[in-house]
Amino acid sequence: MESWLKESGAVGLDDLELADFQVTGRGVRSLQYYKEGERVLTIPCGILWTVEHAYADPLLGPALRSVQPPLTVEDTLAIYILFVRSRKPGYNGLRSHITALPTSYSSSIFFTENELEVCAGTSLYTITKQLKRQIEEDYAGLVARIFGQYQDLFPLDKFTIEDYKWALSTVWSRGMDFVLPDKNSIRLLAPFADMLNHSSEVKQCHVYDASSGNLSVLAGKDYKAGDQVFINYGPLPNNRLLRLYGFVLSSNPNDSYDIVLSTHPTAPFWEQKQKLWISAGLDSTCTISLTLTDPLPKNVLRYLRIQRLDESDLSVMQVDPADGIINESNEVEVLQFLVDSFCGLLENFGTQLEMLEEQLAASVHPPGGNAWAAAHVSLGEQRVLRLARKRAEDLLAAAESGRGRRGDLSPVARCANCDKVSGPFMLCGRCKAVIYCTRTCQVVHYKEHKVVCRVISTASKNGLEMK
Repeated sequence: MESWLKESGAVGLDDLELADFQVTGRGVRSLQYYKEGERVLTIPCGILWTVEHAYADPLLGPALRSVQPPLTVEDTLAIYILFVRSRKPGYNGLRSHITALPTSYSSSIFFTENELEVCAGTSLYTITKQLKRQIEEDYAGLVARIFGQYQDLFPLDKFTIEDYKWALSTVWSRGMDFVLPDKNSIRLLAPFADMLNHSSEVKQCHVYDASSGNLSVLAGKDYKAGDQVFINYGPLPNNRLLRLYGFVLSSNPNDSYDIVLSTHPTAPFWEQKQKLWISAGLDSTCTISLTLTDPLPKNVLRYLRIQRLDESDLSVMQVDPADGIINESNEVEVLQFLVDSFCGLLENFGTQLEMLEEQLAASVHPPGGNAWAAAHVSLGEQRVLRLARKRAEDLLAAAESGRGRRGDLSPVARCANCDKVSGPFMLCGRCKAVIYCTRTCQVVHYKEHKVVCRVISTASKNGLEMK
């Protein structure tokens, strides 16, 4: 592959090499010193995997153009990869890249039922089940729309559903997305550059030059000879890392839980409420991420305050729902709904957080395996939801005590371990986000609090605000 890349104009390969690393597996090693921001690698436009190149292929292009409506970007790239892999003569350069790709992936669509059950109750569990069904439907559609129509180009023994899943996973785990100056977007795969592993400790450092069409990788930090060179996929939670890339990060500070808030257009006063949602920067259907550093975002409260308005509220309302509490009864209803919802979501997890921690400590799930990864996804989502529930409970206590009448959203001060509400209290010295009534409560609560404490204190050091 490297010889073909150099002949095609790739720059930087003489100072890099593919290597196997103990934790990450195969990756890219530096053979020289790089200063942060220095250009490490450039892959020229002509050898990138893109939709444009697929359509320009003299054999594949006409078949792709015959399909209406056009195939998705993911399906086009997946078919392009399988097409090149299936061709014996020609395409030697691109096929040398395919030869370097993994023969299998560990993303969640390849999990057995028992492995997936470890994260039952998570968003990953639900999405993976849906994704498996969708892939089967999409594959059947491709057979009817293109594979069956051009069997000389797409022999079905080389375009099976397992081949399709492999190609999709190649696109998901190795594709790079960029927004162009005209606001359109491009997804591409870059040979050799796609061998770089992810690290959240480096700056995002892959760049697409829209004028030349070239893909470049810059040094995301200083490297010395022998170091592994990384790129940064972005601040992704474990549920997405496992679904798309096939790995997780222990104690991932970006873990999150996405909630979908929706109201049907036939609901009472929907048109009036829709105007209020729009004025608050929302819509009748919103997906909002709960995170470790912001487990109950203000937009969740804003949405639900509007959703729970009744006729009398709408007729006399003088408070902008985007600004704060509307009235005490509305606030109590919203917060009680959230507490009940978070409790229900947490009860749906197949294995509760404490049991998962014990199983991982006892190596019940072999470290690095699929079940181990699924357990880490469940841990992260449960931690976020527990924080969200605690926040909602504290706000509910404040609202019921009458403290929220003038828009005060400050929760009642209470011990994080025993819920005692009378002081004096002591602050966690590391994260300064929770309080305890005694040293004993702090020690007892540490096992549950330590991961979140580390995340919050790290976020604070990096200039993020705990909300």
